[in-house]
Amino acid sequence: MDETFHLTMRALEWLTTIFVFLLGLGLLAVVVMFVVDVSQTKHAIRRNYPVIGRFRYLFERLGEFFRQYFFALDREEMPFNRAQRQWVYRASKGVDETVAFGSTLKISTPGTPIFVNCPYPMLESEMQPARPLRIGPGARRPYDAPSFFNVSAMSYGSLSKPAVQALSRGSKIAGNWLNTGEGGLAEWHLEGGCDVVFQIGTAKYGVRDDGGRLSDDRLRAIAAHEQVRAIELKLSQGAKPGKGGILPGAKVTAEIAEIRGIPAGKDSISPNRHPEIGSAADLLDMIAHLRDTTGLPVGFKAVIGAWGWLDELFELVVERGIESAPDFITVDSGDGGTGAAPMSLIDNVGLPVKESLPLVVDKLCYYGLRERVRVIASGKLINPVDAAVALCLGADFVNSARGFMFALGCIQALQCNKNTCPTGITTHNKRLQRGLVPADKAERVARYSLSMRKEISTIAHSCGVPVPSRLQRYHCRIVQDDGRSVPLDELFPIVRPAYSPG
Repeated sequence: MDETFHLTMRALEWLTTIFVFLLGLGLLAVVVMFVVDVSQTKHAIRRNYPVIGRFRYLFERLGEFFRQYFFALDREEMPFNRAQRQWVYRASKGVDETVAFGSTLKISTPGTPIFVNCPYPMLESEMQPARPLRIGPGARRPYDAPSFFNVSAMSYGSLSKPAVQALSRGSKIAGNWLNTGEGGLAEWHLEGGCDVVFQIGTAKYGVRDDGGRLSDDRLRAIAAHEQVRAIELKLSQGAKPGKGGILPGAKVTAEIAEIRGIPAGKDSISPNRHPEIGSAADLLDMIAHLRDTTGLPVGFKAVIGAWGWLDELFELVVERGIESAPDFITVDSGDGGTGAAPMSLIDNVGLPVKESLPLVVDKLCYYGLRERVRVIASGKLINPVDAAVALCLGADFVNSARGFMFALGCIQALQCNKNTCPTGITTHNKRLQRGLVPADKAERVARYSLSMRKEISTIAHSCGVPVPSRLQRYHCRIVQDDGRSVPLDELFPIVRPAYSPG
């Protein structure tokens, strides 16, 4: 008994000693922080309120998460609210997507789309499967794209290896294409067996020579892959028009550097435009060169701001002949997303897709090019309604990047540019990547893609058309400032052709 008592007392003495030591260490740390704070001159709050002022940064950091989960209402958070994200989560997990008791959407809000349902909606026996749509009929290898909803451009580098693997595998299951983004072609893009659209950015990553110029040999090597079905020439992207791609050095691993042809560990900064493209003639020449070299359909991606250049481009197509036209145009929204961009560009430069898309479609109609040039819409189109509106406005295809990121498990932590993504999607930290299991997330990617197509088709059937491609502007109305809705064909009247290109 005495021995037990002595052992207990000794343990208590050790615990007391440890406690006193840690307490002393903590007090010493407080004293050191106090001295540092009152001595430094950069931070007024810490200088005036030493030690306590440091909690400001903690609360500022935690505020993002508290607002997201406790304070923000379902439909008020930005850039994507909880209702939008939860629909994607449910769709990707195969969970019941129905809701009860009524809508939480305030439909009198200006800008809200309202689809006009038909009194005699399509019976199941009248519904038709969406047919593949041909891109690049004049190319040696035209692409019959099977899905109208696809994965938008996200580079390997901005995304992690397991994220790209999951997108590739899931895209194969769902039958949609995967756009590589401007970071070059990685084996992980091809791993799943899906169709791939290869994007050429302003730095020519993946197809550049030692001097950073376009290499035809490397271009032909990319096109030799059977899965690569089209080439997209990136002029600009929604989050940063007028600014090239930005990949922080912390995310430029040795593998990514080798694919891109740049030094590892250094910031990857793309030029703000293609040096060899400074006019409509240059753009058409480049498109023709890429198409002749690869045999693939070639188009370009751009954010629309000024639009006079479109008239110059299409007038030149009419002059040269319809075969000189781009095979597709990807219209990216001025409110698109990215891993890193200046706030001034991400907030206030470039037209939103709901304004720029009908502008591009109408100009194609005016110059008699609408049937020749496919139109792809992208930018915050993650839910069925937004994608269906884009189809009503004239898009042939809809691309989504952040929708598929949510399908992968993104929680909108807003850390894409810091290599600290907690879900492993936009980080190259192996410990964080471990949480993203490609086999599991591939199923979620596929379910999200298929659910989008199904729900958009449901909207089309309600409007009385058999397939989403038959949606027209008169099928959708937009709520105005006075609370009344106006049909899209009044806001954007149909333009008749004024040219007949040869």
